[in-house]
Amino acid sequence: MNSTQAGAAGTAHSEASHRALAARIVAWGRELGFDAIGIADTHLETEEVRLLEWLAAGRHGEMDYMARHGVNRSRPAALVPGTLRVITARLNYWPSDAEHPGDVLADSHRGYVARYALGRDYHKVLRQRLARLVTRIGDDVGAFGYRVFTDSAPVLEVALATKSGLGWRGKHTLLLSRDVGSWFFLGEIYTDLPLPTTPAVTAHCGTCRKCLDACPTGAIVAPYELDARRCISYLTIELKGAIPEALRPLIGNRIYGCDDCQLVCPWNRHAGVTREADFATVRNGLDGAALTTLFAWTEDEFLRNTEGSALRRIGYERWSRNVAVALGNASYDASIVAALLTRADDPSALVREHVQWALAQQLKRATQCAAAPSG
Repeated sequence: MNSTQAGAAGTAHSEASHRALAARIVAWGRELGFDAIGIADTHLETEEVRLLEWLAAGRHGEMDYMARHGVNRSRPAALVPGTLRVITARLNYWPSDAEHPGDVLADSHRGYVARYALGRDYHKVLRQRLARLVTRIGDDVGAFGYRVFTDSAPVLEVALATKSGLGWRGKHTLLLSRDVGSWFFLGEIYTDLPLPTTPAVTAHCGTCRKCLDACPTGAIVAPYELDARRCISYLTIELKGAIPEALRPLIGNRIYGCDDCQLVCPWNRHAGVTREADFATVRNGLDGAALTTLFAWTEDEFLRNTEGSALRRIGYERWSRNVAVALGNASYDASIVAALLTRADDPSALVREHVQWALAQQLKRATQCAAAPSG
């Protein structure tokens, strides 16, 4: 065998070895409870253009970190030098014991929490699971370069998951899968292993625009385009200051996040409940709890009742702001007015302003009720 033949044989052997390793990684991921594993390359040039246009339009709002990290999001090797591939993971979260979302949204006196936040904080669950997958890989190949991410750094999660075949980007900008819809979390492992990539899948949104039409605030301004400044998830979670008055009535009783675009998506008819115990059970009765009860929480109670939950990240002040808005949007009830009055002199100027707005909305409804003809 000459040197050229030997080199070709060595390359073929190396490629076969990496294909076998990739297959083992997928199998290990399944054993660890992930619902799907994919492998993507790091070429995100098209997504980088989209990202820069989105930032230039100011659609990231107050999320300064989106601009601060710049193209590190779209250039994995700039964020983690040496990165050749990204192992992507998907884990379903639909809680098995949650109420039907429509029942909670229809009752203006109860608070709606996005389904992903009803269980344990997903950051902890996914990071631990990904770390175990890294250990499996290390046991097999020895030392290798890697870094684990779970919505915790400048990573274009949906773009990478799309390239690796875990789904396609829906018109609401979330990842969609024909098998399980969109009720899942994503995680990534940046690695220097030259693994073969898994093929992307075709998109299947067609002419459907249910997500655009269902968005309460019109945040999905066009297919595949989201203006975060109008998104209820942004307004109730990311926004630190006052919620724009024009958008407050549109928030309804959503006190942490919003699921409307997912709830109407036809592909979510195929979604199954999670197999992960940490996501299956609703924590501390947060699914559809009475708004007046939630508003009466002290800061200590808030911290205790949100321990281990994603809700804790917004803090007590923004939590109180959100619940005050929902109380303002509720149908008139004397108990709601009484609850709001208990915090009319709240130490937080942000909370006081939203309480005053909510009281004004309740007063309008009380006046309308009094003026309405009886019988």
